[in-house]
Amino acid sequence: MAEVLCEGSDVSAVTTSSICEASSIPATSCEIDIRRLKFVESTGSNGSETEPTPKRRKTKSSQMIRRERGPCVLVGSDQNSVNPKEKLVRLESALQCPRHGTMSVCGRRRDMEDAVSIRPDFIQNRHFFGVFDGHGCSHVATTCQERMHEFVAEEWEKIESKDALMTDRWTEAMKKSFRRMDGEAVNWSGQGRIPGCRCQQGRPMRSEHVGSTAVVAVVGPMRIVVANCGDSRAVLSRNGVPVPLSSDHKPDRPDELERIQSAGGRVIYWDGPRVLGVLAMSRAIGDSHLKPFVTAEPEVTVTEREEGDECLILASDGLWDVVTNEMACEIVRTCLRSNEPVRGGEGEVARASDKACADAAMLLTKLALARRSADNVTVVVVDLRTNV
Repeated sequence: MAEVLCEGSDVSAVTTSSICEASSIPATSCEIDIRRLKFVESTGSNGSETEPTPKRRKTKSSQMIRRERGPCVLVGSDQNSVNPKEKLVRLESALQCPRHGTMSVCGRRRDMEDAVSIRPDFIQNRHFFGVFDGHGCSHVATTCQERMHEFVAEEWEKIESKDALMTDRWTEAMKKSFRRMDGEAVNWSGQGRIPGCRCQQGRPMRSEHVGSTAVVAVVGPMRIVVANCGDSRAVLSRNGVPVPLSSDHKPDRPDELERIQSAGGRVIYWDGPRVLGVLAMSRAIGDSHLKPFVTAEPEVTVTEREEGDECLILASDGLWDVVTNEMACEIVRTCLRSNEPVRGGEGEVARASDKACADAAMLLTKLALARRSADNVTVVVVDLRTNV
């Protein structure tokens, strides 16, 4: 992400003619080769750039595909035309983790600072998906990857009023979880080996200058709960229309600008709006040197699931800086349609859905790089369809 100001990059949009085609990647793992167009030297303080080399480099890429039997469906929707046996099948499948695919690429950054967390059934019949976009170093995003779902599960169980409205209960649980996660990030002592952590490698980096965005989604049979802190984003595709489930926390957003100024801070335009001229987002976990202007309190949305829900996309700003919500949803829908199987066994449906989600995530990362995204790119695609 364009976070702590260290170098500037121009992002130019390049039109792509092809949206989706059948992929030959295996359903269990994925590696793609991506040419680095530029490399920023790690030495020197002027942020100078070197010319790209002709040698192909393999980026860090990962793909996590989980295969479960039966799609996740909405229980309690209009099922007057469904026979009792099919209702029972839908009820059983609604309690299972929806099929999904994910892809992370380093892109044009010299370090990979994004992290993904997928925890099926972390609360009974509910499944956790999270994208964390670190800045300054990778250890805050990695800590969020390892701990956030635990905090959410604990806070959900600890809420006293079980009779409270579901929206209020989830909002309280998410805010307390993010507060605990922020406290752990601020008090990080460097214990435990974290691969790629510049702070542990003794480079000139101070841990109080490190932070991460966080967008997490809890997918259940009836609702989708999204909590967001920073400029990563969650988008739902419903009946062919993109529905944003989060709002980016940018310093020039009117309500965020007012909050920062009321706390005594300033937004300085230096290669875009930045808090005190440093951070390109107004909310993040960590970044203790910018508190109270940068807060870790998330915005929470609770969305009732419907039969028309098609997919959920979680991604870092490396995607959203160069790809619109509409285009991202259209690409995923096209991949889901193109991989629909001929009527057959339930296992065949599962394999096709897994492959479709993986193809869609990979294609979105490729599109972001083709459009010259200057950041790490991480995408999670969750299949929410009920009619496959």
